[in-house]
Amino acid sequence: MLRTKIAGIGHYVPEKVVTNNDLTRVMDTSDEWIQERTGIKERRYGTKHKETTSTMGTRAAEIAIERAGIQKEDIDFIIFATLSPDYYFPGCGVLLQRELGITKTEIGALDIRNQCSGFVYGLSIADQFIKSGMYKNVLLVGAEMHSMGLEFTTKGRNVTVIFGDGAGAVVLQPTEEEGKGVLTTKLHSDGTYAEKLAFISPGSHGGYHHDKMGLDTDFGFGDEEFGEIFLNHHMIDNNMHYPNMEGQFVFKLAVQKFPEVIMEALTEAGLTPADIDMLVPHQANLRISQFVQKRMGLRDDQVWNNIQKYGNTTAASIPIALCEAWEAGAVKEGDLVCLAAFGSGFTWGSALIRF
Repeated sequence: MLRTKIAGIGHYVPEKVVTNNDLTRVMDTSDEWIQERTGIKERRYGTKHKETTSTMGTRAAEIAIERAGIQKEDIDFIIFATLSPDYYFPGCGVLLQRELGITKTEIGALDIRNQCSGFVYGLSIADQFIKSGMYKNVLLVGAEMHSMGLEFTTKGRNVTVIFGDGAGAVVLQPTEEEGKGVLTTKLHSDGTYAEKLAFISPGSHGGYHHDKMGLDTDFGFGDEEFGEIFLNHHMIDNNMHYPNMEGQFVFKLAVQKFPEVIMEALTEAGLTPADIDMLVPHQANLRISQFVQKRMGLRDDQVWNNIQKYGNTTAASIPIALCEAWEAGAVKEGDLVCLAAFGSGFTWGSALIRF
C-alpha cells in the first residue's frame, strides 16, 4: 500500500525583523498589548521590490528539494497555497516554476486559496495524487507576503499586528514502508460567516453578499452599466481594501474546531492525544494554541509554537514551524506528528503523519 512521506522540508523567512515596538511608530499600540492578546513579539517583513510571495516560496522549495536528494527537474507537480499572491492572476505556482527554472518540464501547477488551512488542504490533495500513483515528487509550498497589504494605522491594528511574511515547503514522495507517512487527513468548511474574517475588496461581489445578509455597507457603486464593482476610488478613499476580522468570533470558533478536527483524525487512526509526539498547529494566536494544548492534555514539549518570532504567516505557518521542529531535532524518525489549522472561510483541517 502506497503512502505519502515528507522526503524533504525547507523554510525561508525574510531578514527584516519588525518588533512590536516598531509598530508603535505608526499606530496606537504597545508591546504589552500585542503580547497579551497574541503572544507575538516580532515578525518578518519581506523587502519591497525585491521579495515576493513566489520568490520566498522558491527559496523554501530549493531547500526542501536539496534535502529530498532530488533535482529540481524531478518535481512532477506543484501545489502552491497562499492568500497573498504576487498577482491577482496568474497564480504563484507558475511563477515558482519559472523561478526554479523548470518550465521546460511543463509540469502542472495548482494554486489553492484556503488561507490558513492552505497547507493542510494542499497536503491532502498531494496525498491523493501520490497514493494513486499519478505523481512521485510533489512540491507543496505555503508562502505569504502579508506586509504588502496591511493597514498600518490604529484602525487596522487588530489585524496588522498579527501577520508576518515567510514561506515553507515540502517534497512529498510515495513510500511502502509499513506504518510510515500520511496516515489521514481531515478537511472541513462552513461558509456561513465568511465575512467575519475576509479581504472583501477588491472583488467581484458588487455588494451582493452584504445585501443578502442585510449588512449595511456602502461600497460606492454607482449606476454605471460597466465597471466600478471590482475596485473604485470610494473603496480606496475609505480604506476598504484591507483585511478585516472580528477577533472574538474567530477565537471562539477556532478553539472549538481545533480540538474537534484533531480528535477526528486520532479516532480514525485508533490513537489518542497521548500518542502525539508533536502537534504543529497553524500559528494563528499563541492563546489559541495554549487553549488547545490544555484541552488536549498535551505537555509543552508536545506542541511547537513559533508565532512569537514570526507572527501569523497563514498558509506558511505550518511548514515553517514543522521545518523548525525538525531542524531542532524535536521531530524525529518514527514520531507521530499532528498538523492542524483553522482560518478564513471558515475552513479547517488536520493531518496525522508518521515520520
